[in-house]
Amino acid sequence: MNVEIIEAGPELKSVVCNLGRYYIHDFTEFIGFRCSETGLYRADCWDKYWQQPGHCAFLVKVDGELAGFVLIENQGVLPQTQWSIGEFFIMRKFRRRGIGRQVAFSMFDRFRGRWEVRQVVQNAPATAFWRKVIDRYTDGKYHELPEPVRHGQWTDIVQTFDNARTRPTGTRGESLGL
Repeated sequence: MNVEIIEAGPELKSVVCNLGRYYIHDFTEFIGFRCSETGLYRADCWDKYWQQPGHCAFLVKVDGELAGFVLIENQGVLPQTQWSIGEFFIMRKFRRRGIGRQVAFSMFDRFRGRWEVRQVVQNAPATAFWRKVIDRYTDGKYHELPEPVRHGQWTDIVQTFDNARTRPTGTRGESLGL
């Protein structure tokens, strides 16, 4: 299985936004997003990833097939945050195969510093995923805020860690294999 992470410049913005409709669809299980009268979920609120410095968009492909995206930003709810996951999506057919973990590890390695990862409190599967991934990446050396934090219209569970000085080896000595 070949996992590719491709920087999504302006020429690929529409592809990210198209995948974003599936992402928003998945969120309807946890949050009451409504489908528009056109039959499409809106996914056009991510302009900052192509317009603001410190914001990046990436597409994920598995064996050449589009599989998801990740949006990175250089800010978070905590003032010391240098990097955060803005949005993260792996299509259902590619889940539970280690792809999300591989993509997350790659992003963490690419962007070094004080990280913040947030999940809306309603999305328990995402929280379980991120706790496991961050625990493996940091060898258990991360912090989760004791209380959820209000972030815009959402209330989020927040994990933080710093990978600026050392490159973790993964789970208890496991090679990252990237």
